[in-house]
Amino acid sequence: MFRIFFVAVLLALTNLHAGSVIFIHPDGAGISQWQAARFLWAGPDADLNWDRLPAIAVYRGHMADALSATSNGGATTHAYGVKVGSNAFGTDGKNPGRPVAASGQRASIMQEAIAAGLRTGLVNSGSAVEPGTACFVTSVGNRKDYAEIVNQLVGSGVDVILSGGEEWFLPKGKKGRHAPEGLREDGLDLIEQARSLGYHVVFDRKELLETPEKTRKLLGIFAAQDTFNDVSEAQMKAEKLPIYVEGAPTLAEMTQAALRVLGDETFLLVVEEEGCDNFSNFNNAQGALDALKRADDAFGVALDYIDRNKETLLVTAADSSAGAMDVLGSPASSLIKYQTLDGRDSNGAPYSLAPDGSQFLSQPDRLGERHPFVIVWGTVHDTSGGILVRAAGKNSEKVQGSFDNTRIYSLMRETLFPGKPQP
Repeated sequence: MFRIFFVAVLLALTNLHAGSVIFIHPDGAGISQWQAARFLWAGPDADLNWDRLPAIAVYRGHMADALSATSNGGATTHAYGVKVGSNAFGTDGKNPGRPVAASGQRASIMQEAIAAGLRTGLVNSGSAVEPGTACFVTSVGNRKDYAEIVNQLVGSGVDVILSGGEEWFLPKGKKGRHAPEGLREDGLDLIEQARSLGYHVVFDRKELLETPEKTRKLLGIFAAQDTFNDVSEAQMKAEKLPIYVEGAPTLAEMTQAALRVLGDETFLLVVEEEGCDNFSNFNNAQGALDALKRADDAFGVALDYIDRNKETLLVTAADSSAGAMDVLGSPASSLIKYQTLDGRDSNGAPYSLAPDGSQFLSQPDRLGERHPFVIVWGTVHDTSGGILVRAAGKNSEKVQGSFDNTRIYSLMRETLFPGKPQP
């Protein structure tokens, strides 16, 4: 009896030990997107890094006023643990300022972490104004109030900020490393302000990789806007645009750099690959598939980290399925006709071929066979398609069954603050 009691106490004490959290948000990536990525990059019988996360649940992501989530509403729910309106950006969608979180505080999970002295980081392949990360530390009444979003971001106290969006860090009339001119009308130079707050500032992949070892605060700005060119397939081909900006670090490299700066202390790191959402909204299949590969590489970095640091939770979910992407993987004899059609199926549904005009081709299956497929689209908007929550590491066993979007917050908070009353 004593032995059973001792084991129970030991388990309880172990669970009360604070852990770190890595939340990766592959924006707009539903199950079909991951299926397509697996076919193209790994093969139908192989695994992506995403597949290696053992805990799995069905994500339920409705808003307070809609069945399908907006990026800003979904991010606010993840950050505060409460249902909000579709127009919310770090607010409840009706009133200015922070909403009351599930904890009872007017603070997001990241603001609570900062106040508690924990280390924090935000990583985004898109602009710094993207809500998937910005909603964790900023609150504005209008999603397009980009100048105020970046103003609050720089002053938030977050230790690591890595993204694009230089145009909103600089005042009009001032040229940046990437932006021809800043867009701020208030005259503020937030890059210089960041330096005065102790941030080491970097502007490209080389500078990021050369970040001094003892850096405690890091700001990386890697593009004027996003680190990718989110346009349609036709425009990308006509203008000969690269999918991602040359010289910018990948999401995996940014994630690795953030983990290095955050160090061995307890931390909350939020990482977003924005490209899989934006490219899908443009029905740009190759762009979306490249973005998914970059998100998957970031999962590889995070999984390696939790292998070495067992008291860390890795959790992931999207808040929508962008473009309602799906895979049409019929036999080659049935798919060949899509090379001669005009980009529309017989019912008018749009589809995408590979950039060279042929079908996409999977990596080999277990028998060594490669299979053709095309990408089909349902819309240019975000949908409530099949979305999963997946997790590994500390507390990951709690991800099972149906998982409401508000529970992303609860799981993160329980891991970071196990001794506090939980919602």
